[in-house]
Amino acid sequence: MKFKERNLKIFRGIHISEKSSIISEKKNSFIIKVLKNANKKEIKNMLEKIFKVNVLKINTLIVKGKKKNNRKGNSNKYGFKKDWKKVYITLKKGDSFNF
Repeated sequence: MKFKERNLKIFRGIHISEKSSIISEKKNSFIIKVLKNANKKEIKNMLEKIFKVNVLKINTLIVKGKKKNNRKGNSNKYGFKKDWKKVYITLKKGDSFNF
């Protein structure tokens, strides 16, 4: 039971950008956001069970959070957005995601 819950929590959403749309058109690859502490084996199992696709290759990277200014009055305080993990997924030919 815990394994099924973990699979659902790993997936954070699809990453949509100009670069991701170009990659998905040229190659059979997609970019998604996942939990920061998820590893490649967990990600592959999650994709194969939830989306029922055959995964060829997974590349992961951690995107650093941006610095944000928070100016209130005379103080010059700043904070950071959270770091997050980006995953490049290459699928076998003929497979695709249906979000």
